[in-house]
Amino acid sequence: MSFTKIKQVNLPTAAKAGEGFKVVIEVDGEIPFAQLIIRHADGWEWIVKEQRVTAIGNGQYQFEVPAEAYHAGTAYLQVEGCRVADLAESTSDDWISQHRELEIEGGQNGHQPKTPKEIPEPTVSLKRSTKPVIYFAIHKHMHQPYYNTTDTDYWDGEKDDIFGQRGGPYTSFIPTAVWQYINGELGHAGLSTSWSGSLIEQLHRCNETGRGHGAFSNWNHELRHIAQAKTAFGNPRVDFSAFGYFHPLMPLIPERDIIGQIKWHKKIIQETFGVEASDVMFPPETAFQPHMIPALRKAGVTAVMYDSIHHFRAVKGYPYAGPSEGMLPPNKADQVNDKVDDWVQLNNIWAPSKISPSLLKPCLLVYTDHEGNEHEIVGVPAERYLGNEDARGGYGALQYEAVMGQIYDQLVKTGGYDPDHPPFFILHSDGDNYGGGADSYYNHNTSGLVKMCQNDPRFQLITIKDYLHQFPVDSENRVHLEPGSWAGADNGDPQFTKWFSWAEKDYSPDLNSWAVLTALQNVVYSLEDYEADEDLVHELKRLLYMAETSCYWYWTGQDVWDHQVTNATNKGLEMAQQALKKLIISKRDTTGPTIFMPWVRPANPGGKDWGQGNLKDAPRKATFLTFVHDISGVKSVTLYYYKQGHKRRKKAIMENLDIYPSRTNPAVIARQYKAVLPAGTGNIRYYIEAVDKRGNVSHSPVGRIHIA
Repeated sequence: MSFTKIKQVNLPTAAKAGEGFKVVIEVDGEIPFAQLIIRHADGWEWIVKEQRVTAIGNGQYQFEVPAEAYHAGTAYLQVEGCRVADLAESTSDDWISQHRELEIEGGQNGHQPKTPKEIPEPTVSLKRSTKPVIYFAIHKHMHQPYYNTTDTDYWDGEKDDIFGQRGGPYTSFIPTAVWQYINGELGHAGLSTSWSGSLIEQLHRCNETGRGHGAFSNWNHELRHIAQAKTAFGNPRVDFSAFGYFHPLMPLIPERDIIGQIKWHKKIIQETFGVEASDVMFPPETAFQPHMIPALRKAGVTAVMYDSIHHFRAVKGYPYAGPSEGMLPPNKADQVNDKVDDWVQLNNIWAPSKISPSLLKPCLLVYTDHEGNEHEIVGVPAERYLGNEDARGGYGALQYEAVMGQIYDQLVKTGGYDPDHPPFFILHSDGDNYGGGADSYYNHNTSGLVKMCQNDPRFQLITIKDYLHQFPVDSENRVHLEPGSWAGADNGDPQFTKWFSWAEKDYSPDLNSWAVLTALQNVVYSLEDYEADEDLVHELKRLLYMAETSCYWYWTGQDVWDHQVTNATNKGLEMAQQALKKLIISKRDTTGPTIFMPWVRPANPGGKDWGQGNLKDAPRKATFLTFVHDISGVKSVTLYYYKQGHKRRKKAIMENLDIYPSRTNPAVIARQYKAVLPAGTGNIRYYIEAVDKRGNVSHSPVGRIHIA
């Protein structure tokens, strides 16, 4: 009979260091290959196999564990069998595992636990320099979504491989890199890193079950230890960035969900890594839009990273590089920041457009809401082209000295160096994909970086917080930032096209998911405001936050992704059915309509649009579109707009286009609304006001556009 499961694991009632012990398992068939892995929290690992494993009859196998295989403390045991004898031919599906814990009493012999390596106190080496110095930071992003919103325990061989191949990035690679900074005596060096809640939850489950090729037993041990390391200014060497729990695209979700996702994320970071989450945010997909600022500030975020090109493009006189830039020309409404004259074309790197060294420094990002209130937050640039090359593996892809040397030379040439606010930017990339997630990046590449910083005074690796400590942001450096994300998302254009795929077609899976999500948001908000059952609301919010995972839009055209939002919504509506019915009957709905962030087509009315292989003239009139939903019904939707610098507002009643024609059978879906503004409207700010049938009012964030 073939082996399919481990029926029982028998451990000794007591075990002592230095004496050895036995473990017996009972299985339902013959095991071609069996082994027992013993681990301790200090990184110790020992494998018991081959001659130390004996078949003793009646489906039982005995493991002889030698004294040298363990030490005092908690031993984490992974008992497993492979269903094929040739391990080279086996897959993850052929391995069956169970996990146990065993307390080992102290003894006179045997291996003693490793004492965690003491982290030395660094010394301050940062000082003001009249000679140009380029400061830079590194950010590593870690994320895995849930592959089934209605069954978070869903797992198969593909998922096992996806996680198993990332054992290093999710356990030891970051500590490995940071120890090189420490040993290299770089007192201000470290890195920031973002971890989604969905990834952390699944790694905890891998630890419990042995999933992910068994690579995640006590996976966060080294990370918890290195999280205690401090820079010379007392800031974390490893700063766990503020983030959204389920990796939402924050520019396209409402304020209350941005705040909620960040708060949930703070909790799991503290529980998992033993430190507080940072007040510096890496937004998912590096996606930013100024209207996020009030929500970020309410969630305790004081600084946010952004992709540098969206600052460059928001400058008057920006040298647009044409279609090769991968984006349309900037809309004139975004080009409000002062002109600069230090543009440089980088060589020996993929960089289709020019960059400005003088803009590569933290600044104050500003947003004005529909009531005229100003909001600001510190913005920290992540350099688009250097970060993109660094993601391919560091040295060998990005020649740091040669490329950053061009930025240095331009500073010298133009006299643009400010010793009080020197250049600073982040090299941002996935920490678990491609070259930037490889062992060679965290080891060999980091070694080269440390040597560069030790020997070349032009370049210094530093944490974001240490830089801001030494070089506070110039309060006069207030800027508007063009919306957009990182280069890997259809070049991160201001229209967020990666998450609006097929929007011009008769049917768009992306628009369908936004329409469904808008309706779910209103249901959850209404029940929360109504103070429905707390446990129900929590479960509904979890489904909602999970449905906001940006990955469900990223892979458009694949049913497994295109249906995720609808699946979560339908499950939520089934759970909420009775409570929602009770709320509607009570006529105590106090929640205004939910409004999806409006989008405008064409992106540059009267300017340029995408043509056949090049740019073409865009229509001059502008079509504004949005989704609106309310459980009590929508009474009116109005587009308000006003000229920049003017207080007088005009309005246009938005046409109800009925519910979006879904193909995923959602239990609830929002209606689409449209308004058209004529050519010559000019440089305007706009927002939407929606009123439900009970008189509750909501407003969208303020957008801006120039209609020629």
